[in-house]
Amino acid sequence: MKLKFITLLFVLKIVPSFAQAEAENTMKETDTVALKQVEVQTPNAEKTTPVLTELQIAEIQKTTLETQKEAERIKAQAEADAKAVEKEQRKLEKEQRRFEKEQDRIADAEKDVIKTKEKIVKEKGRLEKMSSRLEKDKRKGKLTDIEIDKESIKISKQQIEIRELQEDLDKSEKKLNKLRG
Repeated sequence: MKLKFITLLFVLKIVPSFAQAEAENTMKETDTVALKQVEVQTPNAEKTTPVLTELQIAEIQKTTLETQKEAERIKAQAEADAKAVEKEQRKLEKEQRRFEKEQDRIADAEKDVIKTKEKIVKEKGRLEKMSSRLEKDKRKGKLTDIEIDKESIKISKQQIEIRELQEDLDKSEKKLNKLRG
């Protein structure tokens, strides 16, 4: 334990002193070199600064103004292009929504046609069952004339209902064909 402690103290005390000594030497050298470079560059900078005439200043201003106008024109064109792209995007999104609604309508019309066909089949089955039961009871002689008339009326109502369902089916098929075509 003491050995670890002594090693730790040695590392903390001696190692930073080595690092600091090297850093100071490097700093001094860099500072002197940098100062010499600045001294050398300053006289050259003063010699190369040109003196501009009013004509040259006016021409520079004119070219900067033209450059600014060109930049503004390019910016305006870019904004116009961006607006056109946004408008086209909105148009495409609107077209997509319209197409999806149209597909939903077609799907609904197909469902209506299927449901109507199923109802017709079901009602025709009921009609057959009613007719066969009436014929069977007539043959056996179980029904009176009034009961036979009542059953005939029920059968007629059933036939009317089937015709109405057939008309609904025709309308639904026309609607579906119109939506598809």
